Amino acid sequence: MSGIEQRLAALLDIEDIRQLRIAYSHCLDSGDFDGLDEIFSVDAIVGVTVGEMKGLPAIKEGLVGAYVLYDRDRRGHYPFLHAIANHQVTLTGPDTAVGKCYLIDFETASKPDPNPLLLLGLYADQYRRIGGAWRIVETHLDVVWPAAA
Repeated sequence: MSGIEQRLAALLDIEDIRQLRIAYSHCLDSGDFDGLDEIFSVDAIVGVTVGEMKGLPAIKEGLVGAYVLYDRDRRGHYPFLHAIANHQVTLTGPDTAVGKCYLIDFETASKPDPNPLLLLGLYADQYRRIGGAWRIVETHLDVVWPAAA
């Protein structure tokens, strides 16, 4: 493979990984928990505000719980919106990568405080190509605002 072909392949991999992180936000926000099968590896680890979850079944269970918790108006859709920005991806091998991106998390359900901002955070991810498709194998969310009590 020529140098240009290698660079193009790397760019396509990076874009696939960025789309994976965006797809995660869409699945979570819309309640498409079956879609998470295309996002995470079966043995993935997710550390977010609802705790650390190990394995795809635990991830789905934990994220369904968060969805129900924030769907205070019982609308059944979009109790929050996760905006992803400044996604940086580094390929670490032919089938591995790491990345980080900012999270701006908005609440859409009614609450006493009309401020829709829930939190600001930074995702740190590990990715692996499995069966020809990129998957998140580990992710941790560092909440930078509001400060933990």
